[in-house]
Amino acid sequence: QTFLVVVRLGKCVVLSEVAHQTCTYIKCVTQGKGNQSTAKKRIGLIATGIIGGSLVALYAVTAPFVTPALRKICLPFVPATTTQVENVLKVLRTRSGTLVDIGSGDGRIVIAAAKRGFHASGFELNPWLVWYSRYRAWREGVHHSTSFHISDLWKVSFAEYSNVVIFGVPQMMDQLELKLSSDLQSTARVVACRFPFPSWVPDQMAGEGIDTVWVYDAKTFKTPLQGQTRQTEDKLTSTS
Repeated sequence: QTFLVVVRLGKCVVLSEVAHQTCTYIKCVTQGKGNQSTAKKRIGLIATGIIGGSLVALYAVTAPFVTPALRKICLPFVPATTTQVENVLKVLRTRSGTLVDIGSGDGRIVIAAAKRGFHASGFELNPWLVWYSRYRAWREGVHHSTSFHISDLWKVSFAEYSNVVIFGVPQMMDQLELKLSSDLQSTARVVACRFPFPSWVPDQMAGEGIDTVWVYDAKTFKTPLQGQTRQTEDKLTSTS
């Protein structure tokens, strides 16, 4: 009986030890799984934060470029080619004084004109492009003879400029005809890139294809008849 008791006690001791080791193992495994789960949660939170931050940054960068396309008259940013810039300067080689680029984008026309001696300004709705243009002008050493403005072209008077460059779209050219006819002095010159004005007859052209530029002298398009038309339309607008 004593042997059996010992054996039984031994079995009890052995079984107790096995149970203790088993419980310890299960506890370690459970803790390990818990640690892995916590690590996965942390990685998930970090990944979510990175993706969310990237999307916010992407929106902040692209929104100013996409927003112009949502306006009534779309004037998207399409950089001028090197040939286009050369053609603009070519038709203005005998000119001097002030120059304005309507929808100046990244400022390349303004900067190139300043290097040719013009006091050049750019008007652009996209603040990112305006800040970049100012930086480029500073880097190129022409920041003293250039200026860039965040402004809507329809709210600006261009009367002080003797040379006007415009990269427009067909939907706006007819309205811009009326505005420039009203704003500009008779000694001014207008250079249209990519699309000509619908009613004005160009005094000269340069380039071909998408690099074509059309040149209009204000003394040609500022006729008494056009002035009367402008006054009539202004009256109609004020009474409507």
